[in-house]
This record gives sequence, structure tokens and C-alpha cells, in this order.
Amino acid sequence: MEGTTLPRGANRALPAQVRRLRAVLSWDESEEGAADIDASALLLGADRRVLSDGHFVFYNQTTSPEGAVRHLGRTSTETGAEERVSVDLDEVPDDAAFVVLTASVNEGTFGQVPGLRLVLSGGGEVLARVAGAEAGDETVYVLAELYRRDQEWKVRAVGQGWDTGLAGLAQDFGVDVTDSADTGEPVDGGDGAPGDADQAGDEFAADASSAAAALSVEVTGQAPAERSGALAAGPQVLSAAHDDAGDRGDDLVEVLEPQEDEPADPVTGAAPSAPPAEPSEAVDVPGTADGSTDPAPPVVPSAPAAETAPARAKEVRTRKAKAARPAVPPLRLRLDDSWQPARVFSISGVGTGEEQEKRATSALLATMMGVRAFARSLTGYFDAPGGAVETYLEVPFPLGENTVIPDGVIRVARAGRTWTGLLEVKTGDGQLRRAQVENYLDVAREQGFDAVITLSNEISPGAGEHPVEVDRRKLRGKVALHHLSWAEVVHEAQMTLTHRGVADTQQAWLLNELIRYLQHPRSGASGFEDMGPAWVAVREAVAAGTLRPSDRKAPAVAEAWIRLVRQLRLRLTAELGVAVAHVLPRKVANDPAARIKATTAQLAEDGQLEATLRVPGAVGPVTVVADLRTSRVRTSVRVAAPQEGGGQRRIGWLLRQLSDAPADLLIDTHFTGRAESTCEQLRDVRDAPAMLLPDKNAQVAAFTLTRTTSMGTKRSGVRGAFIPSVTDALEDFYRAVVQPLRPWVPPAPKLPDDATGMPPADDAGDEPGDDGGSSAGAVGD
Repeated sequence: MEGTTLPRGANRALPAQVRRLRAVLSWDESEEGAADIDASALLLGADRRVLSDGHFVFYNQTTSPEGAVRHLGRTSTETGAEERVSVDLDEVPDDAAFVVLTASVNEGTFGQVPGLRLVLSGGGEVLARVAGAEAGDETVYVLAELYRRDQEWKVRAVGQGWDTGLAGLAQDFGVDVTDSADTGEPVDGGDGAPGDADQAGDEFAADASSAAAALSVEVTGQAPAERSGALAAGPQVLSAAHDDAGDRGDDLVEVLEPQEDEPADPVTGAAPSAPPAEPSEAVDVPGTADGSTDPAPPVVPSAPAAETAPARAKEVRTRKAKAARPAVPPLRLRLDDSWQPARVFSISGVGTGEEQEKRATSALLATMMGVRAFARSLTGYFDAPGGAVETYLEVPFPLGENTVIPDGVIRVARAGRTWTGLLEVKTGDGQLRRAQVENYLDVAREQGFDAVITLSNEISPGAGEHPVEVDRRKLRGKVALHHLSWAEVVHEAQMTLTHRGVADTQQAWLLNELIRYLQHPRSGASGFEDMGPAWVAVREAVAAGTLRPSDRKAPAVAEAWIRLVRQLRLRLTAELGVAVAHVLPRKVANDPAARIKATTAQLAEDGQLEATLRVPGAVGPVTVVADLRTSRVRTSVRVAAPQEGGGQRRIGWLLRQLSDAPADLLIDTHFTGRAESTCEQLRDVRDAPAMLLPDKNAQVAAFTLTRTTSMGTKRSGVRGAFIPSVTDALEDFYRAVVQPLRPWVPPAPKLPDDATGMPPADDAGDEPGDDGGSSAGAVGD
């Protein structure tokens, strides 16, 4: 069953022993940047009407009333991003005949979103894959549905879309959607959980942060039956489609880190939603993926029966509220700077080993209790619901004749259901052990817990990968295995404090104290600092020209480089507040083994380790190359030249933005229709820009800016070490060169001259001092 893609209209029976499912909606990043896609689910009765407004599960209402369906938020994948929805079949109400899985786009259409797909998994294996159909103007899609048939659950691929957006689809299924005028207050998530009303305000920012922008919808006054009737007239059976989401060759994709997106400002006064677009014409499907012949009922909602319409306790709001971002309160009353502030988590007296591990664990778990937004950003990694969090330290559990004591226990309560994860922590050089992890998996299975979480300084090469190989049989059933690094914990704390916001200044202060503690060298919570025991031998082999791809030590260095690149993304993402992506060939982005093999081959052939990172809003992707043959680190960025003016004018546009850049920066100039380029140092070009022009007819197309610095050779440490030299080279280059650059923006079209009726003449002056504009993006700046 692994890897099978269901064509549209096909269905498959789900294994009877699998009761807890996870639906992962994924999409790739386009050249225009990250798309804002939201996953949602609706629990429908046999009449294809939602059971209640609370059974519409999405970013503002993350759990159905009985806890059967949960929206788990957004993370990032090797090719883009994903949103996750969990379904517990044992908790689905008896009167629910369908669980419909949908996707909606906030801005633009699905025609602009590449690689849309849905993966349904459970019991440690993939149960079904659904590829998004070729899309045009659709803004909402029903990708798949789970449905009962003779006490058996099945999944059907749907792949049908409309242009009405999320709110329009919800209304079509019978949800009362409304958004009042912006009051500046947080919107109640409406999860239906008892006792959560007093927590709705501070919880909302965390639960809603997995979506990126606001929706604001007014009820049109059109009767649900009228809206549904237009859809019901469509085809009753869906057409089959081939899977076209396969390998696309060597095209590049962007790898992002798991993160909580910043909620946008609420939008008010939106126009009524338009009627849904008619689905495309369909053909009959002769059979299904598993050979059954279940007829495919229409996915479109039917008109509600007045006598059976469920009561609505309240209307659903799709508008999102702002997250508060209070700052850490300053200390203003001390008489002298020598007064040291009191610390919540003191580093004084911290030893090594067990004491270090216990202090770091206790500090983390206590902060999760005190700062719910931070707790939610971490528990989102583990598919936990967004609810009240409680944490415990060193809880003993029986296992056969022995007793095992995990370092911590995390429990989350939401909508009458409790999620539990066991936490195993290592600090310093402590290594996770397979036997210990497997023991905790056994305990979790016996206790009916949900997950085992490992936390150490080891960074996994990619999101979702675990550094410890365990017996796959222990992952069957409902227990999941997750890994976090301390670097990721600090990353989430910084993102929450600086960019997402917390409830009040006291929470900001507490989270700042945790960051301060974890960043202290004696906390034991370091980042990736060691290239491993194979580093010296491989570096020397590269210098001698004897390294080959078959060298047994080379893959270890390649994997260490991949981990370092991930740490670089984490650092930049936390410092900049935007999702920094690793640009990779598609054929290796989703395959860790292929990624290591490709990195090893490049290391053996060129003696180089290379990565390209894309920072949203930057002038271009930044490439960092560690050349082990020359012991130099090269950082570079390619900048498109203005598309107006002569060569000197285009060069002048660039030089004005590099006024504070290092003098040893290399400027490589590329020309239209010519293979040759020119290259000079910035210190020389400042006085003689014409050095970059081979002749007056050369048309400048782009520039490549490069800086070379010394590479550290030691496997670990600070002075003379490899990792700090690469990190400093990248951050210094971004700060001094990339950050000040702004791309050229073409001027606005000009109206004809009033006197002559002719378009105004373009100012095509070719001298560097010919301004021709006043903005930084203009050529003449």
C-alpha cells in the first residue's frame, strides 16, 4: 500500500486495526515565494451537511467538540510546507458518515500553487496519496473524504474545486460563517472544550498562528439550499486522473523549517462571496483502487432538511486576530550598572552530566507551563492539540520487572481528550541510545500515550527525520517518535518572543530568561558544533587529492554539512523572523540518502561543500561554499541588473547600494548575449566603474557579488574551527552586502504629455551621476 496514489474517484478500504489517522496536506514553494494554504476538515452526516458549526475544523477552530478531528498547524517540508489534520476514528460520532478533507488558498488561486498533494497515514505507514488535480481559478479544494461503508472506513480521492474560498465552501456544507467588524479583540476559537473560555484570548494567537493571513466573510443572505442546489446539479461521479506529481528532473525546490506563521491583521468589510464555480465535466469511473465498486456519491453538499437541521450554538468566524508582542520589561531602578538582576534559571553551580541535563529539562518544561504560545510552538511539532499544557519531571513507569524514568512528561488537554508525550533529554555530548528510546516506546504503548520525544544537541538532517534507528515494529499503532534539537528549541523561543508575540510582559520576561539560560555555554544546550571524527581525515584527503566517493568516511562529513546547513537556516530564521529556505534539486530534496550521496560526490569531485539559502525579501539567494582544497569560504549572491539605462548607469545603481560593503568584495558582471564576464574588486570599481565594461555596446544583465574569507580547519571549538568560520562568513556577508541591497523596480508607466500628446521621452542618461529618479530602487539613485 505504501506509495500508492489514488486517482480521482477511486477509493480504498482502511486497515481495521488503524484507528488514528494523520492527513498531511503539502505543497511546493513557487518562484513567487511561499503560498498560504490552509487545511481544514468537516464532519458531515448522511445528508452531507455539517453536524454542527463546531464540526468545521480549521485554523480558528482547531478541534471538533468530541475531539475526533484536530487541526495540528503548519510545519515545513523539504520542498515547501505542509498542514496536518488528525482523525481518531474511534471518536468520530455515530451520526457522522463523512470526514471531508479540504484545502484553501488565502491569496491567489490553486493554479499558482505547485505540487499540491495529500498523504493519509496511520499505524506507521502511508495508507493513501492523493495528488491535486490541475487547477485554474479555484481557491478551495476537496481533496479526499473518509466515509463509512458497512462498519468499515474507506478513503476516496475527490480532487474537486471551487472559486468561493474556505468560507464559501463551509457555508455550502451548512456552516454559519460570519465576521463582525474589527473590535481589536481576539476571536474566540470556538473549540467547544469545557473550561476553555477564560483561556481563549491567549490561546488564540498560538492556535491561529499556523495560518498566514486573514479571511473576512459576510453572510450573503442567500439560503443554503439555493447555494447547494447550484452545486448539486453537477456531476455525481468524479473523473479519474493520472498522478502527475512525480519527479520533475533537476528543478529546484526550497526547504523550510517548521514554524508558526504570523497571524495577519483582521480584515473587515469584505464583499459577499460569489457563487461557487461549476465543477469540470466528469466521466464514470469503472472501478476503484482496491477493486471495489462503491458508487462515488457527490461531494457537493445537499440541501438541508428543515426538520433535521442541527441547532447552531454560535456562528463561526474565519477572521484572525493580531498576536500581541510585548517586550521584555527593562530594569530602570538600579543605581549602578554593576547591579546584577536576579535570574529565574541561574547558571551558577551548574556542573556537567546529570545535573546539567536535569536543570535544562526543568527550565524548559517550566517555561512551557508559563508561556502557552511557546508551548504550542513546540507541541505542534508532535501533532499535539492546542490546549492547556502541563509538564512533569522524572516520572517513573513500570516496564516488565523494571522501572524506567523518562526525563519528563508533557500532557495537553483539549476538548475532553488528553495527549501525552514522554520526553528523553540529553545535553552536552550525551548521545541518545536505541535501547532507552525503545523502552520508552514500549511504555508509551502500554500506557496508551501518544508520543515519545527525544531532545539533544544532535540536529537531524531534515525535519521529521530521527537520529536513532529503532525497531520499526515499535512504531506501529498510535505511538509516534519525534526528535528536537536544543537549537530548534532556542529557535522556537526566539521566534515566539521576537516575531510571534506572547500574552504579556511577564511571559516575555520568562521566555527571555529561558533563552538566556540555554544560550549559556554551561547549560549544555549547545547547537551543532562538531563535524565529527571523520572530519580531519576527509579534509586531509581532499587536500591531497585522494578522496573518492567510495571513501567510507566521506558520507559522514557530507551528513555533518547537511546538519550544519539546517542550523544556519534555523539561526537566520530566528534572527530575521522570516522562513529561510534551503534551495535543493527536487530529486534529492525528499530523499535523505540521495542528498548525502550527492553531497559526497561533490566533495570528492570538487573538494567543496555548497549550499544555497533563500531569504524572503532579499535581492537573491545566497550561496555559501566551503572549499576544503584552498581552506576558504566563499559567499555570493546574484543580483539582476536594472532593465533600463546604459552600462555605466546600471553599474552606478549597484555601487550606490554598496557604499558600506567590504572593499575586497568581488563584482562579477554578466552581459546579455555574451558568455564572458568581467570581474573586479569593489575598491577599484568605486573610482573607475568603467572597468567592468568591456566596450560601450555591452548590455549589463546581472551582477554576482562574492566575498572570500578564511576557513577554519578544526572539527570543533571556537577559534580556528570550521563551523564558526562558515557561520560568521554567511552572517557577515548577509549583513554587509545582501541586507542593504534592494532589487530594481521598473518605473510606473507614464501618461502622454498634455502639450504634445506624445509619451514623455525616457531619461536614458548613461553617466553614474545622472540620477533619473529618487527612490532606492531607481537606476538613477
